[in-house]
Amino acid sequence: MTDRTGKKSETREFMGFLIKLAIFMIILRSFIVSPFNIPSESMQPRLMVGDYLLVAKWPYGFSKYSLPFSVPLIPGRVMANAPTPGDVVVFKAPPSAQDDYIKRVIGLSGDIIKVDNGVISINGTDVRREPIESFVHLVSDNSPCFRDEFEAVNDKQQKICRYPQYRETLPNGASYNILDIYEGSEGDTTEAFVVPEGYMFLMGDNRDRSADSRFPAREGEAIGMVPQENLVGRALVMVFSTDGSVEWIKPWTWFSAARWERIGEGF
Repeated sequence: MTDRTGKKSETREFMGFLIKLAIFMIILRSFIVSPFNIPSESMQPRLMVGDYLLVAKWPYGFSKYSLPFSVPLIPGRVMANAPTPGDVVVFKAPPSAQDDYIKRVIGLSGDIIKVDNGVISINGTDVRREPIESFVHLVSDNSPCFRDEFEAVNDKQQKICRYPQYRETLPNGASYNILDIYEGSEGDTTEAFVVPEGYMFLMGDNRDRSADSRFPAREGEAIGMVPQENLVGRALVMVFSTDGSVEWIKPWTWFSAARWERIGEGF
């Protein structure tokens, strides 16, 4: 004889477990960490297409943009903290604040920022920029070369891309690598920008492939200057990276496509 009461009890327990799991995941993604994947080359060399990272949600406080689907349950931003120049941040991109973008913080409220022949100046002082060894990566499905002239072959007869690379150091000591491949390209020389109160000036590390605060905000393209209100979180750690050759029906490619040397890198 079937114990219907027992089955109903098991069903209730299972549904209760699913509800608790859903609440836990919402709390985790809203207030602790959330995943983010890199869709473009704008943050090379630090980030490449196919990188998957965790974004820390607590460093800058919490707002509706911390919540799934930007549900307007949090008024303004609570426990707000300003980012530090040099931070790599995820934010809702102007003008519509619908899509998540990732860039590096260059300047904050009151800063005067100008770019002249690729060199940034902040409040009248040039940011130190030194040429270093070329940035090299393997050619793959999601990481082709920009143009044929940057393509080469390594000693293992693998196709690679090789780009000019620089080390940039902000006045606060934050230091990171950038790509600035073409001299005189759009955005290499700009007007002087004064960052308004409560805003940030953001740039991509790949200066020739990033539509950032150097350009007026336009949906799906450049972002202009970004309100701190739009912050989602700070890049925390790389958890996976793939070269794009994975085929989900071939489980062995899940491992062969992984860029293992990139996994576990912090920010």
